Amino acid sequence: MHIPAMLCPMATSITFLGGAGTVTGSKYLVEHDGKKILVDCGLFQGLKTLRVRNWNPLPLKVSEIDAVILTHAHVDHSGYIPRLVKDGFKGRIYATAATFDLCKILLPDSGYLMEEEAEYLNKRQRTKHTPALPLFTQEEAETSLQFFEPVAFNDRINLPGGISFEFAYAGHILGAAQVIMKCGSKQIAFTGDIGRMEDPLLLPPAKLTGADYLVIESTYGNRLHEATDLADTLEKIICDTHARGGVIIIPAFAVGRAQTLMYFLAELKKAGRIPDFPMYLNSPMAESASDLLGKYLQLHRLNKADCDATCGVVKYIRTPEQSRWLNEQKGPMLIISASGMLTGGRVLHHIKAFAGDARNAILLTGFQAAGTRGEALQRGATELKIHGEYTAVRAQVHVLENISAHADYSEILQWLEQCNIGPRRAFVTHGEPVASDELRRRLIDKFGWHAMVPDHGQRVELT
Repeated sequence: MHIPAMLCPMATSITFLGGAGTVTGSKYLVEHDGKKILVDCGLFQGLKTLRVRNWNPLPLKVSEIDAVILTHAHVDHSGYIPRLVKDGFKGRIYATAATFDLCKILLPDSGYLMEEEAEYLNKRQRTKHTPALPLFTQEEAETSLQFFEPVAFNDRINLPGGISFEFAYAGHILGAAQVIMKCGSKQIAFTGDIGRMEDPLLLPPAKLTGADYLVIESTYGNRLHEATDLADTLEKIICDTHARGGVIIIPAFAVGRAQTLMYFLAELKKAGRIPDFPMYLNSPMAESASDLLGKYLQLHRLNKADCDATCGVVKYIRTPEQSRWLNEQKGPMLIISASGMLTGGRVLHHIKAFAGDARNAILLTGFQAAGTRGEALQRGATELKIHGEYTAVRAQVHVLENISAHADYSEILQWLEQCNIGPRRAFVTHGEPVASDELRRRLIDKFGWHAMVPDHGQRVELT
């Protein structure tokens, strides 16, 4: 029997170009009625086998991508954008206003760090490539910002080909969103990174109102956050290290984690629970991100006074010269610096300067991806390879798991239960293989859903 073309349902598919079997490189290509929409455009981080994917061309013509929709600004979701534009993308990049403001900070800084690392490797001749090149430059990152278009939460945006979408609040970091996309009659929900139900700074994620297909993160798909009081733990580590005259190094994501730490430090200092001693934020990116708290008061729990106290609890280190000066100081003092998993940034120089002293402490704050220096420290590494040389680690290493901005599996299930949805299929992404598979099993056991963990590069038809 012949069915007229106009009555045939339009083909819709998702191809998992990143964030499948790993927590990094999130990229989901949605194709519908000949249109191609990329949801998230992140960098791969961690293991070298993942990082080399950043240099591999995408399996389609970049110029054929009609639009990019960003869930949030973290570089594992946004950091490939400058390269995408460099390779010929000409469409619009949709993001919430806060995400756009954060990308203005994060993307040029990423380009700067890539240029700086390439220059360092070439100068020291510690590269297998001649010369070492950055994936993109600071100038190329700034150029990519011209393609952004800010979108308000809950506004429905119509795209060509019968596609539309809206952003829903996700928690996690400032401006983070879920993406609710309609492709003809099909509704696809991308959770992005789901925030905590009781986060000290951010509001809980908004409830989903419907989804035929669900793409859900699983960073903590096999773990529960510790029930310990974060302020108590932070107080003890600070006071013990201070008593030894030590230096506390806190690697932290410049966006989100650094601001949460500063909030707790401000609260502890106000209550007289920690000594009055020098505390520094050595991350211009984190400083700029902190300033946005006051601009977007409606997106978090803090009032203006809380924001001022949070941002004022540390002294800001702005220049490379000041950063080098900091490495020559003695404890007791505390330094917050990026990056959070020790994959790059100024914090590496602080680790080289202070990790060899047993009086000092390194405080890891949250998830550490496989293959990162942070994960090596978490496993008990006694030395780290930094800038081509090995640095001994004698400092005490502590892990603050319950400061994570990701919901654990119990919170994810609690949130989904409140959403009261019944998708035809659920795709579990953005997690290490064991974590993703564990959440997949829990979705099946609790809700009876058809859940799967897609492979990298897998294309799934949404029939």
